[in-house]
Amino acid sequence: MAKNTDKAYRNQVMYSIFVRNYSTEGTFEGVRRDLDRIKDLGVDVIWLMPIHPIGKVARKGSLGSPYAIQDYTKINPEYGTEEDFRRLVDAIHVRGMKCIIDVVFNHTSPDSWLARNHPEWFYHKPDGSFGNKVGEWPDVIDLDYGQPELWNYLIDVLRYWAQIVDGFRCDVAPLIPLDFWLRAREAVEKIRPGCLWLSESVEPVFTVENRARHMTSLSDSELYQAFDICYEYDIFEVFMDYLEGKIPLSRYAESINRQEAIYPDNYVKLRYLENHDRSRAAFIIPDRRMLLNWTAFIYFQKGMTLLYAGQEKCCEHLPGLFDRDVVDWSSGADLSGLLKRLYSIKKNALLMDSRYEVRALPRNILYATHRAEHHQLTGIFSLRGEASVLKVNIPDGCYENMINGAPVEVHAEKITCKGEPIVIETE
Repeated sequence: MAKNTDKAYRNQVMYSIFVRNYSTEGTFEGVRRDLDRIKDLGVDVIWLMPIHPIGKVARKGSLGSPYAIQDYTKINPEYGTEEDFRRLVDAIHVRGMKCIIDVVFNHTSPDSWLARNHPEWFYHKPDGSFGNKVGEWPDVIDLDYGQPELWNYLIDVLRYWAQIVDGFRCDVAPLIPLDFWLRAREAVEKIRPGCLWLSESVEPVFTVENRARHMTSLSDSELYQAFDICYEYDIFEVFMDYLEGKIPLSRYAESINRQEAIYPDNYVKLRYLENHDRSRAAFIIPDRRMLLNWTAFIYFQKGMTLLYAGQEKCCEHLPGLFDRDVVDWSSGADLSGLLKRLYSIKKNALLMDSRYEVRALPRNILYATHRAEHHQLTGIFSLRGEASVLKVNIPDGCYENMINGAPVEVHAEKITCKGEPIVIETE
């Protein structure tokens, strides 16, 4: 585990933005104008998806994928100038938030500056042509980490951007050698002490398939040596299987509890219902009560909460990555008030450092607890939005639901759940 990872990341919320599709103009300025609203939701870190120029060769769609980067050292002119970017970052900092940017170091576009100037730094197929090992990404070519000079170049890139931003979200980080990330972290720390490192760790099946191709494919346990935060793709498939009725809720609860045992004490998971690669939460969870319970649960989870721009408005359409596809900010119900209240719960010290446990109860209830010494936070989440009476480990009395301020009575060790989420703090 990164030894200096701060458990306080578990009390934070990250907000992900694809600049092209965030506003009608698709620019840094379009994001900057909305920062007060974002801050008011309860956000600590803004993650900007790739900000660099996009390649034209083998481009997907009309505008290309932001993950097919043409030059790591430049700004995508569609978004504005580097001065515009710095102005946006300054505005984020003024509001007390941090800014991280995407790092896409597994591959570049086929017409990248590096491919033209350093073709020897790339993976080549047996016929000598450029290629990529994954296969299903036809718009990119892989870098070759067997080239020491490549390491120096990319670390210099990180050092440059670390003068401006507060951290990096590293695309498909498991496909890059661990020693590179360790060396990069050490170098960047000298420029940006406390730099935040987020790994897009991958699904277990993807790891196994990559290793069968004789590729580098790091597990979460390996990645935690260099990164502060890892995606929760290790259990996301279990989450989806439960939603689709393939497995009981107990399997999902077990997968969460297993994380507590297999990862280091200061592990931080990125908790989400959606991201730019997955369907919108409001699309896969169309029932309002169910969505409210799931949303409350990802805030209650041990880890950093991720929101993808538009999630707060219950957007069902996932913006495409390859064309102009602006978020429809008026398409669904507004959850902003709920997110603000959940953010106040997220700041509770128990969510930072606790013994965390999740149990599946009858009628699709998740019963979760954070415990430390004589304090406890109890979360009750009705994942089908159904009312029920359940037994709880809470002294009899009248309490306040921290989510909405409503009174909650515990009598004879039982509580009535009316189908909406409940969070109670006890001593």
